[in-house]
Amino acid sequence: MNQPSITHPAVSSQDRVIEFDEGRHAKARIGFVLLAMEQTIESDMFRLAPPGVGVHFARAPMANRVSVETLLAMESGIGDAAATILPDVTLDVACYACTSGSVVIGEDNVFAQLRRGAPDAKPTSLITGVINALRAINAKRITIATPYLDEVNVIEREYLEERGFEVLNIEGLNIENDEDMARVTPAYLADFAASVDREDSDAVFISCGALRSVEIIDTLEARLNKPVITSNQAMMWDCLRTAGVTDSVEGYGTLLRDF
Repeated sequence: MNQPSITHPAVSSQDRVIEFDEGRHAKARIGFVLLAMEQTIESDMFRLAPPGVGVHFARAPMANRVSVETLLAMESGIGDAAATILPDVTLDVACYACTSGSVVIGEDNVFAQLRRGAPDAKPTSLITGVINALRAINAKRITIATPYLDEVNVIEREYLEERGFEVLNIEGLNIENDEDMARVTPAYLADFAASVDREDSDAVFISCGALRSVEIIDTLEARLNKPVITSNQAMMWDCLRTAGVTDSVEGYGTLLRDF
């Protein structure tokens, strides 16, 4: 027996009331310009970001060798890369995520490039985050452990001393290749930073976003009985505070927990 056909009334999209909310990133959207060959920062930023904070990335061209020459050569690529991060959505903060690059190029030049690419975002850089972090914890006398060549260390020392810090010691591993920087073990970094430190320093700074240093901060602070600042920890802290996010993040040192 044939069943009678049932006709369903057409439902127009105009009859639906779509529900929207603020999305996953209601607290802030932060954009990072990375070096082309970077392997550490993305995973660190996802690790450190509190719920409700979106982290988004673009990469600027650069040779794998980290030297003053190669860092200077990437300046214009910062703005070009920033323009590709959520181009139709406003970022709260745009950050150039390279410690040595922001020292060699200079913060003012970095900010100009970020404003060119992401004009509605607040610009910052990795070295800006480090400086703000050291000032927040009231560190005036510091020691610095880096993976860099001596030519980069000289510029970094002068840059921080010009901004009011007394650098008691800075030592580098003289690694040229960014990929090798990302392969230095966290345990070795902890011992290296401890060997570079001086008893009368206010804090230790482990410089370079490529180093896997965020996972040793708590244990190294306990070992040295003083604050430890690392590039990626300081960068996330600075980006959060610049965006107006005041969340405390546990497990990655005094800075993110208490300031």
